[in-house]
Amino acid sequence: MNAHSLFFICILFLNTTVCAQDRWSDVGIEFGALPSSIKVFKLSPQYQDSPFIAFYVSIDTKDDQLELNTDTTLYRRITPTRFYDRLLRPYVVVNCSFFEYKNNTNVNLIMKAGQPVSYNIHHISGKGTDSLIYTHVLGAAIGSDRKRTFNIGYTYSDSANSYVLLQDEPMTPYKDTNRSMDISLPRFSGLRPWNAEWAVGGGPVLISEGAIRITNNEERKFPGKAILDRHPRTAMGYTRDGKLIIMAVQGRMKNAVGATLDDLAILLNELGCYEAINLDGGGSSCLLINGKETIKPSDLTGQRPVPAVFYVR
Repeated sequence: MNAHSLFFICILFLNTTVCAQDRWSDVGIEFGALPSSIKVFKLSPQYQDSPFIAFYVSIDTKDDQLELNTDTTLYRRITPTRFYDRLLRPYVVVNCSFFEYKNNTNVNLIMKAGQPVSYNIHHISGKGTDSLIYTHVLGAAIGSDRKRTFNIGYTYSDSANSYVLLQDEPMTPYKDTNRSMDISLPRFSGLRPWNAEWAVGGGPVLISEGAIRITNNEERKFPGKAILDRHPRTAMGYTRDGKLIIMAVQGRMKNAVGATLDDLAILLNELGCYEAINLDGGGSSCLLINGKETIKPSDLTGQRPVPAVFYVR
C-alpha cells in the first residue's frame, strides 16, 4: 500500500468517526450534577431511516474517586429505582444479567468484591425425546480487576466453587447426557482464573479486539434469526483508554423501534469500543443517571423489577 492510499484510508476513517460522533448530543446537563469523568449522550431521533432513541454514558475509569460495582437481590426482584435508593443514590444504575422468573434469580455470572454471587447456567436442556440431552455453552461476561483493567470473555462459574474461570475465545457448544460440564476435557484448556473485582454476565459478545464479532451461535442466546429483531437493548463496552461505555436503546414504541444486535454492535464500534457485550434487554432495559430515566422502559407498567444491577457512585 502506497503512502497516498494509506492517507486516504486514514482520512476516510476519521471522517466516519467524526460523523458517527456528530449524531450524539451531550445531554449531561439534563441529569443534574455529575463529575467531569461521567458524560451522557443521546442519539438523534433518526437512525438508518427509523425512529430511534438511544443514550450512552461514558465513564472515565481513571477517576479513582468513582466506585464501580454490582448489587443483587436474593430470590426477589426490585426496580432499578429501588436499587438506586438502597445504594444511596449513585450516579449510574443499569440493568445487567438475564434472569428467570420462577425463583427470580440471575442466570449469568455476577461478581462483587472479587467473589461470584450469581452463576452461569451452562446447559440448555433438550426437548421431547431429547429431554435428557444437554447442550453445553460458556456464557460471556464483562468485568475489571482492582487496577481497572477490563476484559470480556467466556466464563465458567459454579456455586460449589469460589473461583471464576475465563477464556478469550468462544467455545463451540457440544452435547452429551451429563447435566454438568466436565472442564477437565481438552476443549476447556484455555480457561484460566479470572481475578475480576466485579463482573456482569450477559451475551452475546458484540465486539472483540476492536472488530465486530457477534458470537450468538457459540453462546446460544437467541434462536434462529432473533438477533435481527428490533428490541430495547442494554449493552456495555470499553475503550482502549479506559472508558466504560454503557448504552441503552429504547424500543417497542412508535417513536423508538429498538435495535438489532447488528445495530448495537455498529453503534458501539463507532464509539471506539475495543470490546463490548449485549446484556439483558426488552422490558428489562433501564439506564438511570442520578436516578432519572434515560430511555423509557417498554413495559406498560414502567420499570421491570430485576435481580441485579451495575452501578457507579
